[in-house]
Amino acid sequence: MKTIKSLAIAMMALLMAASCSDINPGNNYAVYQDAVNKTVKKEKKSDKVILLVAFGSTWQQAFDAFDETVAAYKSKFSGYDVFLSYSSAICINRAAAGENAADGAEVRNYYAPPFWLNAFAQKGVQYKEIVVQSLQVIPGEEYTRVINYIKDFANNANGDISDEYLSKVVLKLGVPLLQDEEKDVKDVAKALNDLYKNQASKDVVAFMGHGNPDSYDTYKANVRYTQLEEALQALSPNYFVGTVDMMENFKTHVYERMVAAGLNTGSKKVYLHPLMSIDGDHGHNDMAGDDLPEKFEGKSYTIADLLAEANDEGEVEDCSWKVFFGAKGSGFVCDNSTMIEKGLLELTSIRQIWINHTQDAINGEPLDYYHSKNPE
Repeated sequence: MKTIKSLAIAMMALLMAASCSDINPGNNYAVYQDAVNKTVKKEKKSDKVILLVAFGSTWQQAFDAFDETVAAYKSKFSGYDVFLSYSSAICINRAAAGENAADGAEVRNYYAPPFWLNAFAQKGVQYKEIVVQSLQVIPGEEYTRVINYIKDFANNANGDISDEYLSKVVLKLGVPLLQDEEKDVKDVAKALNDLYKNQASKDVVAFMGHGNPDSYDTYKANVRYTQLEEALQALSPNYFVGTVDMMENFKTHVYERMVAAGLNTGSKKVYLHPLMSIDGDHGHNDMAGDDLPEKFEGKSYTIADLLAEANDEGEVEDCSWKVFFGAKGSGFVCDNSTMIEKGLLELTSIRQIWINHTQDAINGEPLDYYHSKNPE
């Protein structure tokens, strides 16, 4: 059913986009490019621009977080125009189709980075400096896509940008939140501890990141989650960091580490918090949702029952973190009252680290768009 719904939403989005312009309705690329070109021409105020690149979401809470982030960037970088793009085609289509409109979310049109980069180079605009800021958390698969967008633009992949312009424009790239193993990991750990040290002083705080499957663990970026947990535990042993997609770091593995630390006694609370730029689908459903394996619906179950459902990778599928950690016999209390449903961009101190990366990019040399920004 989910697959059918997703296909229907994607088709709706394409039809909607095609109906919004009289430029070759069958050519969605031209429709999207025209829409972005018009937006950039209308809003251009400077000769320098910052493009924020997020994976994307369809939730109103995420839209609001992105709006706040754009506003913060405009305030900090007054000499730059600021725009935001989605790198996920699925999120672009579903946001345009109003996937969560029934829950109060607006219908939003977001566009992929190539449309914005091309618009920045169009006649009558041609920004002198383009700064692309990755809003990814780790320098993994999605960050690689950001780099490739810039490479394609710089190499004039479609052959429709002036070579003279490309020879003069200054390109810069701001790195993800946890790019640097030392400084970034420690800075994020400190900022999170400043926010949640009261909860961690007597209970448990677990952060749920996304992660990459092993086959897509670009630059082995998953290690940042382990490093962040280590940095947080240096401040309090009651912090944990798990993911929805990193091998050996699913919620079951986080639970094992909690038990090994002897924390599953005395009915400690487990506070759950998304370790993602926004609190979107993963936060609302995988973390704070009510899903549990179908065989237990309407029945009594324990943590042992859930653990017995683990697949070959050790994950219990179709079971939210809230349901899992709150199961009878877990030794913890985890329910709606212990959900901290905030994306990282909603946390001013964390958002500032991304802003710092942008400032570092602006202060740095023009972009060597491959070698200088890929983790070693």
